[in-house]
Amino acid sequence: MSKTKNQKFIFITGGVVSSVGKGLVSASLATLLEARGFKVSVIKCDPYINVDPGTLSPFQHGEVYVTKDGAETDLDLGHYERFTNLDLNKNHSITTGQIYQTVIDKERKGDYLGRTVQVIPHITNEIKSRIFKGAGQAEITVVEIGGTIGDIEGLPFIEAIRQIRIEKGIENTIFAHVTFIPFIPSAGELKSKPSQHSVKALREVGLQPDFLLCRSAQTINKELKEKLALFSNLSVENIIPVPDAESIYEIPLFLNKEKLDQKLIQRMSLKTTLASLSKWKNIVQKIKAPKKETTIGLVGKYVHLKDSYQSIHEALMHGGLAKQIKVNIEYIDSEKKLSSKDLKSLNGILVPGGFGDRGIDGKLKAIQYCRENSVPFFGICLGMQMAAIEFAQNVCKIKGAGSRESKNGKSIQNFIIDVMPNQKPLTYKGGSMRLGSYPCLLLKNSKIQKIYKKDLIEERHRHRYEFNFNFTEQFEKKGMKVAGVHKGYENLVEALEIPKHPWFIGVQFHPEFQSKPTKPHPLFVSFIETCEKNKTT
Repeated sequence: MSKTKNQKFIFITGGVVSSVGKGLVSASLATLLEARGFKVSVIKCDPYINVDPGTLSPFQHGEVYVTKDGAETDLDLGHYERFTNLDLNKNHSITTGQIYQTVIDKERKGDYLGRTVQVIPHITNEIKSRIFKGAGQAEITVVEIGGTIGDIEGLPFIEAIRQIRIEKGIENTIFAHVTFIPFIPSAGELKSKPSQHSVKALREVGLQPDFLLCRSAQTINKELKEKLALFSNLSVENIIPVPDAESIYEIPLFLNKEKLDQKLIQRMSLKTTLASLSKWKNIVQKIKAPKKETTIGLVGKYVHLKDSYQSIHEALMHGGLAKQIKVNIEYIDSEKKLSSKDLKSLNGILVPGGFGDRGIDGKLKAIQYCRENSVPFFGICLGMQMAAIEFAQNVCKIKGAGSRESKNGKSIQNFIIDVMPNQKPLTYKGGSMRLGSYPCLLLKNSKIQKIYKKDLIEERHRHRYEFNFNFTEQFEKKGMKVAGVHKGYENLVEALEIPKHPWFIGVQFHPEFQSKPTKPHPLFVSFIETCEKNKTT
């Protein structure tokens, strides 16, 4: 059970369609409550049976977000951290896989001797226990339930939060349902029926929503709100419109304008000061009134689903915000045959992380183009590794240069990217990479050290293969320098750069995971600023 007396919980569910915006609503509510001085926590419950999304394709579930302690989590935790001052960890990500794995382990050890292990109470008890652990000492905890009401795999989570209401009391728990109001062009009107059925499905499993948050592309009029209220058993005041926004950072302002944070606080009988939202107003103002603009090419193999690069997308936007530069991102499929004509309109190119051989040739071509034409280049994780391989092949002329990760590894003679000498054989794919925050020492007077303005940094990682330190001397003779190494293990390379290039930096870590609109990451700020000065059109 939770330790804090009278802890408050706000449970966010979703209906009608997936990707309705529960994560952004949860992050925005946490922002508003934090702005009013409350100590908050945010938890994501994912109903899938995977232990974590680490082995999922980005096409399945978007990017994998990594916390400071190395947890591989849903991308919504990225929204939570970007919108708030929170530093989340593994306790803030709960999956069905984790729950069942724990319960089955307990059963095998004999913890349930003499009893039949069942969804109720054993699975639901484990869910409740983890929710309370994630809440910690927070005054208010926002809990997002993934999936859509009606999904069979989500039912244990719904039952668990139903029980929490009974245990904690109605004054300490709120159910907010995010739903979608479609606009039918042929009828020329918004339709409430899908939302009515969604609330009906929610009530059938024991939850009566306290608030209905309605996503729509059109304005919801009074008549529609009254109809939704009637069929949802709610007052009209608790029907909250959430219109499509030009920027996700407007959502806290929308919800505040609808007085949702005030209504939540009154409902929970809490005392508070007014929310200070000046920083969000300033962010939105900068987004809507840029002074300059630049175009960045993001070259990757998951570009058909933008959620695959959610944190990088946001970090690029943040980098532009710092200098009031509008960043136009062109997503370029690295599996297609790329030529200079495909890249010449870009002011800079970023090659993000990834796994496997697919799309490698396109990434190498883009990197070579940047190096040879003095176009700003930013390589992240696999992007850094590809920059090293391209340099080895085309500048150092190292025969058969490649990566141990390659399926054609047997034909590679020199592994520029390799496993560490002391790395254990790979038994499990999940959770077996270098994950989480690690310290990095930056080379004195290197470009990256001047950008950070410090010698020691900490950044988050998610990778299995490393730059082979044995090639350092050859690289540095030809003009690519090691600019950062792991503190305590100098052979573990964290950053490479070409000093004579306007901006050519590759990092083994993922700086995008620590960028916020209120605190843009210095690497992205510097990269965007250089790209803006490199306009080619």
